[in-house]
Amino acid sequence: MSVLKTSLRNFLAHKGRMALSAVAVLLSVAFVSGTLVFTDTMNTTFDKLFATTASDVTVSPGGATDDEAPQTGRPETLPAALLDKVAKAEGARNVQGAVASLSVTVVDAKNKNVGPTGGAPTIAVNWSPNELRSVEIASGHEPRGPTDVVVDAATAEKHGLKLGDELRTISVTGDFTAKISGIAAFKVTNPGATLVYFETATAQRELLGREGLFTQITADAAPGVSDEALKADIAAAVGGGYKLQTAAEAADAGREELAGFLDVMKYAMLGFAGIAFLVGIFLIVNTFSMLVAQRTREIGLMRAIGSSRRQVNRSVLIEALLLGLVGSAAGVAAGVGLAVGLMKLMSAVGMELSTGDLTVKWTTPVVGVVLGVVVTVLAAYVPARRAGKISPMAALRDAGTPADGRAGRVRGGIGLALTAAGAAALVAAARAEEAVPGSAWLGLGVVLSLLGFVVVGPLLAGVVVRALGVVVLRVFGPVGRMAERNALRNPRRTGATGAALMIGLALVACLSVVGSSMVASATEELDRSVGADFIVQSGTGQPIVPQAQAALEKAPGIDHVTEYKWLDVTVTDPRGKKAEQGLAAADPTYARDLRRETTAGRLADAYGPDAMSVGSDYATAHGVKVGDVLTVAFKGGKPAKLKVAAITSDQANVDKGAMYTNVTTAARYLPADRMPHSLLLLASAKDGQETQAYQALKDALAPYPQYKVSNQADYKEQLQDQVGQLLNIVYGLLALAIVVAVLGVVNTLALSVVERTREIGLMRAIGLSRRQLRRMIRLESVVIALFGALLGLGLGMGWGTAAQKLLALEGLGVLDIPWPTILTVFIASAFVGLFAALVPAFRAGRMNVLNAIASE
Repeated sequence: MSVLKTSLRNFLAHKGRMALSAVAVLLSVAFVSGTLVFTDTMNTTFDKLFATTASDVTVSPGGATDDEAPQTGRPETLPAALLDKVAKAEGARNVQGAVASLSVTVVDAKNKNVGPTGGAPTIAVNWSPNELRSVEIASGHEPRGPTDVVVDAATAEKHGLKLGDELRTISVTGDFTAKISGIAAFKVTNPGATLVYFETATAQRELLGREGLFTQITADAAPGVSDEALKADIAAAVGGGYKLQTAAEAADAGREELAGFLDVMKYAMLGFAGIAFLVGIFLIVNTFSMLVAQRTREIGLMRAIGSSRRQVNRSVLIEALLLGLVGSAAGVAAGVGLAVGLMKLMSAVGMELSTGDLTVKWTTPVVGVVLGVVVTVLAAYVPARRAGKISPMAALRDAGTPADGRAGRVRGGIGLALTAAGAAALVAAARAEEAVPGSAWLGLGVVLSLLGFVVVGPLLAGVVVRALGVVVLRVFGPVGRMAERNALRNPRRTGATGAALMIGLALVACLSVVGSSMVASATEELDRSVGADFIVQSGTGQPIVPQAQAALEKAPGIDHVTEYKWLDVTVTDPRGKKAEQGLAAADPTYARDLRRETTAGRLADAYGPDAMSVGSDYATAHGVKVGDVLTVAFKGGKPAKLKVAAITSDQANVDKGAMYTNVTTAARYLPADRMPHSLLLLASAKDGQETQAYQALKDALAPYPQYKVSNQADYKEQLQDQVGQLLNIVYGLLALAIVVAVLGVVNTLALSVVERTREIGLMRAIGLSRRQLRRMIRLESVVIALFGALLGLGLGMGWGTAAQKLLALEGLGVLDIPWPTILTVFIASAFVGLFAALVPAFRAGRMNVLNAIASE
């Protein structure tokens, strides 16, 4: 009990000095808790939606797949006659036919796309009584004829739509217009999809091509009949060839479809939270190390009056436990707020999440508190052991803990060994000839080199800080030299403080190198491979509707337009081995529009009758050579015997591994309604008419805002923007770790000022002005920040270079170091140091000189 009281007293006495460590724990725990709350809330939102919209049993076409509709633009269908069979099944009630299509674009009277831009779909469905489960007509009325359409309330509010406004729906069957007859409000949260409702006959005719078809048939169970029993009865009534799901099975399928996206988001965010925890460890270690050093006399007195090493050790660990509990509890509460903020952010980009669905499971605070406490106690373990080793007589003689020279040499040796091993692993990754073993070497190299730099940090501090002092500090005269000596006074402390900043900046530098190299590689590949002047495609992966393609082909100044379709096929090689493959069906002009090198044969010959090409990797793996005949089974069509006329090199990045054939060849083996629409179109202008053709294509696509015309310069810019947006998201998440690192610099300086109180008083007494004192502390902070930045950026560029060499195996062969970004980050680190020193420098300048000199 006396140890607990002493620990509690010490904790309260030094609560100000521990505040920033508590904030670091708070931020890290908040990120973990916020991530868990956010993903649990998303699961709750979709679970409610699935539970509300699902009927007891749903009948779908047996061949329906998630990826077929985007290719053909039309979902799989059921005949209307099946509706009567389901209705006659024993136990079936409220049998309804449903029509739904995701391959639509809806535009308003100003030709503006009213669909979401954040990844959620636009869904066109028929209105039936089932819709009243999830929505209600807030104004107007349900669709009653071919000129009526109902739109969801969120879309209407976002785009300023009202009753009587005209909407044009674009589908593969053609364009049609209707006026808004009603606005439907969701009873549950709509995660962001745009929904438009038509009367059934209109939906069948305009979305499926003709009346008398449905995409699903739903049925509810009569009282006393279970879903499983109803499913069995319907299966007996309709026979085989259909997919039947109960409400629970449909909900499970929906959750499974979302699981990949949610898991990626969840574990990525938890990974960044782990980085923040790692950085926070350095802050906590530094805090307790400095507190132990400042309380050397106090600990010595405790030892002199009978406290054992174990009691001293336990006292420090209890303080860490209290710090972890306080920081974690606050972090859990902050995590809920962070989750709400993330929900608002997602709403801003198109995914609507309601705070009414906010889900805080009991496991979330438990995980947050346990994680925060464990990390804090583990971080304080080494300082606690150091405190327990303090000799009573040594403590009474000395105001600080003497450094262990032998321990420093051992640490330096271990650090250098780890760094060398990490460097060797990175070199092995860069020289790897296969991606899988290379990735293992890269991961090992990153871990070992990071550990090595952390362990050898105190040794590097002495060298790097002196070098930085010559460049940065000496111009400030005696004040600069004092700042340099202060930074060198305790290399272990400086190394730990710099290491916290090093981790975040190393990741920033690594990702910058990888991202810049990806853009440079793609740009070089485009310059080398793409011969077409223009590329036309949808940003959401929708196929090019026939009416848009026809408009493009009529544009003046165009030499040719090349179709590019993607087919799912099963290829059987000459040895009888089958493989699921993708087959690109294109016009013969594609061989000019995309210059692919061949290792055998001529690519132009692959566009002859019943001919094809294969990639070199496939040819090697399956023993295929030019002249061999492959059996190609087209999904939804007939099998074909296609002769291999060319083998393309898979050293390229664009269309790597693709197999090619002529569109006309594919059309002979696929029914017209199974032939996918073009995923993209390539166009070339007539000589000297590039500018006019570019504008003509834009004008032709003006009625179809879902598509974009890009020349090669536009396409390169889009690639750069996409990579830049991804990196900005990652940088934003890494900002948490950098914030924690900045707190570490602030805390180190603040505790250092307290530690040097008497020294500061003496310097003030012999003539050091307040301005000079503050400048000294600011310069010390700057040099520590630059030390961490130099190590981090150097380490990150090494990681990025090794990663790029590994990516070169996948065709990204250009190494591009983004020096402007690296230099900007390095210079920004100096400002980070200045910012971190503001409060400690201000407090040092306000010290009373006589009180400072009199302090112990």
